[in-house]
Amino acid sequence: MMPNDQNNETENLICDVVCVHPDVVSSYSNQVLSLDRATQLAELFKTLGDPTRIRIMDALAKSEFCVCDLAELLDLSQSATSHQLRVLRNSNLVKYRRDGKMVYYSLQDNHVQELYRQGLEHIDE
Repeated sequence: MMPNDQNNETENLICDVVCVHPDVVSSYSNQVLSLDRATQLAELFKTLGDPTRIRIMDALAKSEFCVCDLAELLDLSQSATSHQLRVLRNSNLVKYRRDGKMVYYSLQDNHVQELYRQGLEHIDE
């Protein structure tokens, strides 16, 4: 197969005829993700689609950090760090605890840790 033939074949990877298989469609119709849940999941992935937020997640996957230390570690301003943490917090990816005048952040739970770990495994394959 010539390289151009392969490109043409790749561009046309759809059925050549319209033929719905009702048995297949009906067996999965009640299992398809609802639009609302799909939107929520898309928002989660959108939140994770920022390199600065991923770097924050990486740090928090290793340890709990106060905002000042996290900003220093990642060479960010405290304002930028705080903003990104707010975005992550609004998506329930990180949590915080106050200790006197200090605020410490960590990943929300083991699910978030696992999501992050699996993402890294996927890109390292």
